[in-house]
Amino acid sequence: MASAQTTEVFNCTPAEFFKLVSDYEKYSQFLPEVKSVKITKKDTTSKEMEYQVSLIKTFKYRLKVTEKENESVNFEFIDGEVFKSMKGSWTIKAKGTSQCEVDYKVEAGFGLLVPGPMAKTLVSVNLPLMMANFKKRVKEVYGK
Repeated sequence: MASAQTTEVFNCTPAEFFKLVSDYEKYSQFLPEVKSVKITKKDTTSKEMEYQVSLIKTFKYRLKVTEKENESVNFEFIDGEVFKSMKGSWTIKAKGTSQCEVDYKVEAGFGLLVPGPMAKTLVSVNLPLMMANFKKRVKEVYGK
């Protein structure tokens, strides 16, 4: 199982960051590897969605997401290509009055066709770019 974790400070409130991170269907507008996200099922506490992602090749997978408004987003693999398992979270905390600290964690297991070192690379290499793209998105949407 490959894993990655980072903590970043964003120039927005927890409510503002939560609004961005939980607007899954707009990910393709600012995360280049995400080609599309479609919410396929929704209830009051969770959503199921299908991602189409392009990393080396294009593939699809489905996640179940559980949200705690302005505090966290937890995700768990349902099924799909390439991955055998995946789970992770975004945890959002206030930092002063105009910033938030975000802790992102992900663990992923891959099928037999993905060797261990490549799995680690797939999980960790994209992380700094993803965070930089979220910071750009905060600036675009909130001007901060």
